[in-house]
Amino acid sequence: MVPTDNARDAKLLSAALGKCPRCGEGPLYKNFTEFRPACPVCKLDYDRFNVGDGAIVFLILILNTIGMVGALILEFSVHPPYWVHLVIWPPILIALTIIGLRGGKGLLMALEYRHDAREGTLGE
Repeated sequence: MVPTDNARDAKLLSAALGKCPRCGEGPLYKNFTEFRPACPVCKLDYDRFNVGDGAIVFLILILNTIGMVGALILEFSVHPPYWVHLVIWPPILIALTIIGLRGGKGLLMALEYRHDAREGTLGE
């Protein structure tokens, strides 16, 4: 039986929430950002996935764009002193990046699983 698009999307969401991309039940992480070697429920080998630092690149790009827009809106509407920007924006952006890292790594792993992505090899 081929999974429906809704079932596939549910697996992507479950991986973003820290669950296995195959069964949706087993935990992905053994600590905050380190993957387990395998799913304890369905035995999917997590070591075959190469998520690396890919999630952080997307998070920094997206969150810093949002932060820049927020800073510009604040600057042009209220005209606060520059130190207010230094107090507000760096802690918010750092916290959101750290919080989003876990979900971003899970989502990238689920996408690798869904599309059966592998390391590139030269033809033998």
